[in-house]
Amino acid sequence: MKIAMFGQKRIPSREGGVEIVVEELSTRMAMAGHDVTCYNRRGHHVSGSEYDTKEKKEYKNVRIKSVPTIEKKGLAAVSSSFFAALCSAFGGYDVVHIHAEGPAAFCFIPKIFRKKVIVTVHGLDWQREKWKAGFGSKYIHFGEKMAVKYADEIIVLSSEVKKYFKDTYGRKTRYIPNGVIRPDKIEADLIEKKFGLKKDSYILYLGRIVPEKGEHYLIEAFKDIETNKKLVIAGGSSDTDEYMEQLKQMAEQDDRIVFTGFVQGQLLQELYSNAYVYVLPSDLEGMPLSLLEAMSYGNCCLTSDIKECTEVVGNKAVAFKKSDVKDLQDKLQKLCDDSKLVDNYKDQAADYICKKYDWNEIVDKTLQLYRR
Repeated sequence: MKIAMFGQKRIPSREGGVEIVVEELSTRMAMAGHDVTCYNRRGHHVSGSEYDTKEKKEYKNVRIKSVPTIEKKGLAAVSSSFFAALCSAFGGYDVVHIHAEGPAAFCFIPKIFRKKVIVTVHGLDWQREKWKAGFGSKYIHFGEKMAVKYADEIIVLSSEVKKYFKDTYGRKTRYIPNGVIRPDKIEADLIEKKFGLKKDSYILYLGRIVPEKGEHYLIEAFKDIETNKKLVIAGGSSDTDEYMEQLKQMAEQDDRIVFTGFVQGQLLQELYSNAYVYVLPSDLEGMPLSLLEAMSYGNCCLTSDIKECTEVVGNKAVAFKKSDVKDLQDKLQKLCDDSKLVDNYKDQAADYICKKYDWNEIVDKTLQLYRR
């Protein structure tokens, strides 16, 4: 099949979960012999131009095409999605796979040209803090409605979102989750040299620094915990510099709290490999890839009790009441005080998550949906 994908910022990249998903799907489909093209945005990395890489024309047998992008807050996604939709409409594709609700606003364009259109809803993006009002909110709601009206199939990542589309629009969707691969764990080296971190000496949050991820709950809870372990906040802001500054102000009286900024490559692997506990305190998720990754490294995980997280971890992790700082503090203190309990969760995590969310099975299910 000839397949086009857009909606991601760019691949290869770790700017967000969508980018990781598109990279895994597209490269595995190309490896299976399909002709795959990904339409990337132009412009700078969301965490700063120091993370920019040279534009590629091909990556692991996937054809990469960069589309014009208006590099202004709120317009980058709209402009790049519009041009990607036009290009995919005029390309000789069998399937156009659009990722996220905002880019789905233009799904009618390839549909007019008789392409089969698939939309993956990675989460209800209009619920996110930065899109709750103004043009962004209206645009994302519009994209959602366009997907309902024009997409041949809609893929969702959780039972909650599946229920939302059924209740709101009477629209049937397909549940195909994200996947994960079992990584190689590596010893602390760079993280010890840069941040003084050793194995099991720190509690880790790794992800985008945005309000709906709940990092403020974690810092508030951690400040009242009795432990000599550090709290590592790893990740870059995503048009959320004010929130990042707010977090740093909250943490400035506690020298146990470390901000690493955006991480990738060996630094990221070391942080996952050597954490004592991984914490995801989110109020809102689609399907949290960072949680899958943390468990695949064999981490003991502590998450908020939203369904999008508890569906992923089952009974192989600890959950606290969403937004409840006291409950988060109590659960975190218990884990800091009981290393045997932590080791018990660590022993089960990787086998459980890698068997449950296998990328090869997920790619097969997605290709079967294309063929329908």
